[in-house]
Amino acid sequence: MPEPKARFLSLHLASAGILTLLAAPGAMAAGFALIEQSASQMGNAFAGGAAIANDASTIYFNPAGMTRLPKQIVGGLHLVSPQAEFKGSATDPIGNPVATGGDGGDGGELGVVPNFYFTMPLNERLVVGLGVSVPFGLATQYDDDWVGRYQAIKSEVATININPSIALKVSDSLSVGFGVNFQYMEAELTQAIDQGSLCIPALQAPPPAGLGLDAATAAATCAGLGLTPQGNDAIAKIEGDDWSGGFNAGLLYEPTSNTRIGLAYRSQVSQQLKGDASFRNADPLFTGGNFPVFVNDNVGAAIDLPQTASISIYHDLNEQWSVMADATWTGWSSFQELRVEYDGFQPDTVVDESWNDNMRYALGFDYRHNSAWTFRGGVAFDESPIPNDGHRTPRIPGEDRTWVSLGFGYRMSPTMAIDVGYSHLFVKDPKLAHGTPSTGTISGEYDASVDILSAQVVWNL
Repeated sequence: MPEPKARFLSLHLASAGILTLLAAPGAMAAGFALIEQSASQMGNAFAGGAAIANDASTIYFNPAGMTRLPKQIVGGLHLVSPQAEFKGSATDPIGNPVATGGDGGDGGELGVVPNFYFTMPLNERLVVGLGVSVPFGLATQYDDDWVGRYQAIKSEVATININPSIALKVSDSLSVGFGVNFQYMEAELTQAIDQGSLCIPALQAPPPAGLGLDAATAAATCAGLGLTPQGNDAIAKIEGDDWSGGFNAGLLYEPTSNTRIGLAYRSQVSQQLKGDASFRNADPLFTGGNFPVFVNDNVGAAIDLPQTASISIYHDLNEQWSVMADATWTGWSSFQELRVEYDGFQPDTVVDESWNDNMRYALGFDYRHNSAWTFRGGVAFDESPIPNDGHRTPRIPGEDRTWVSLGFGYRMSPTMAIDVGYSHLFVKDPKLAHGTPSTGTISGEYDASVDILSAQVVWNL
């Protein structure tokens, strides 16, 4: 394929090649996972995730913990408010030293994360349950005319995970649990394409890829069409979705009546997203004739959502105070490259990611003031899996983050209770120096932080 046309294709592919780059500062666990699966544990910074087992949200963190629970319903909601303000500069795809536009505004978008859990003992040792959660998801939005528009404008992702589970009390001190996961995932992403930067080399290319015009004639022709660099952007949109599955399992060991140790594992979920690419404001020059590159097409991309493993401990110091700790490993090294395939004539797009596995560590406490009120606190440190500034993008400008969390529980009656938790995430300023020949480069720094407010109702049936 002649080089100029290949260049247009690379821009077309770049517009779709971010199909699975699904994270942004709104993601609450490193990468683009969401850990907000329990309002009660939000107050502890999820420090005892696999060991606390104080309500039906244990279905997500460790299904073995269901053996401690009555017939129960938990419904929760989490409001996630990320801040992501960029300062820096960018180039356009043909290397003009300055891309026009603003700083994009606050790229963070308010997110709402719901949870639902149900447990039902069948006898003294066997319990079944159902969890419905959102393990991955976010929404970010930059201004259409910001300097990084050729890298990203909108990123919106949603997942739904349906998790039927079962737990068995093997002995007075040991319980085991197992669950299956049916997971739906959908994504929508947009970015701008600089048609003005494509026009001159397109017309200069010899037939059949171009018209073979000299530089001056090509420039004049493009100007007459209104196609000047950064002067007439098209908008590319990619949408895709898929259903897939996995499993989770756990052990809960109680060496004494005051101490619980939990081990939990969630499997990798391999998604095969299918969808389409579409274009808005595409100039007729690029939708037909010699340059039919901005045309609707079917696309597909595979992504392996990571496996996780956790160890947690919970200990009652006395009737009022409890302490807890957690360490969680996430296998983000499964995300080594992004490959997008097209049903049309375009070749695959391959983007190097090279993410690393990461760890999350947390410490927390409970203070039971009386039979009605419990107060909670916790801190956590969450590593970023992104290896360096060159692999950090406007869609995924994640960095290490430190959690500070507070919360309370209020029992209104023997059957009804509410839990409220709040966390502030101090995010290490993410720096990026990223670019490709087809999108230009972007470099700079984010001022990033996150606030999360969570609440749930617990109903013993």
